[in-house]
Amino acid sequence: MSSFDHDPVIEMTDIAKHFGPVIALNGVSFDIRPAEVHCLLGDNGAGKSTFIKTMSGVHKQTSGKILFEGKEMSFDSPRDAMEAGIATVYQDLAMIPLMSVTRNFWMGREPTKRFGPLRMIDFDKANTVTMEEMRKMGINLRSPDQAVGTLSGGERQTVAIARAVYFGAKVLILDEPTSALGVRQTANVLSTIDKVRKKGIGVVFITHNVRHALAVGDRFTVLNRGKTLGTAQRGQITPEELQDMMAGGQDMVALEGSLGGTV
Repeated sequence: MSSFDHDPVIEMTDIAKHFGPVIALNGVSFDIRPAEVHCLLGDNGAGKSTFIKTMSGVHKQTSGKILFEGKEMSFDSPRDAMEAGIATVYQDLAMIPLMSVTRNFWMGREPTKRFGPLRMIDFDKANTVTMEEMRKMGINLRSPDQAVGTLSGGERQTVAIARAVYFGAKVLILDEPTSALGVRQTANVLSTIDKVRKKGIGVVFITHNVRHALAVGDRFTVLNRGKTLGTAQRGQITPEELQDMMAGGQDMVALEGSLGGTV
């Protein structure tokens, strides 16, 4: 079954976000379906960070509508979004390098077991699950006690992605996951994104790299100066057209017209 046979998990319509007189978003429309990778492309300053934070509950939109699983939703906090199944992996990853992979994987959600009246962390379960979930994503750790700081950038991304998947993400938002990676690490992260899609999870892949987007994307939406300029399916737009729209080139108006009705 194609992802286009599913209703969107999240549907955002005409989202605006103002910070006083500053307009960060001014007409963003975007949706994500199960089992698809929807790439949001934009250059620096296009509004990508504000968009992520509006979708994930950090910011409340000034106007516009957000539907989650068909119901109008307004998350009061990132925790509300996480509990609903929206997981965000930011560029800084929010990991503690000196702590083990297991401790980072389970941070704040550690499994426990009882010893009489005492409740203690179940390290056996934590270690076993961590090793298995990382193996499913193509990473074979030397040990669950291995410090996160010893992993490559791509492997750290995989830890964060595996954690989100294990804890039940319905939508995974990835903020520039390949921006600071080499060729091999980038290939590994793109492979991980494909694995996540095959699990039926909707992936929002935020990037400014057209080549990386085209490697895994099913749909492509361009954000420029706080507005979405249209959405195209794989095969309906060339790398050059995507790049031109991101840059606000001379053909942008014509391209916007040709893409505006595409879903």
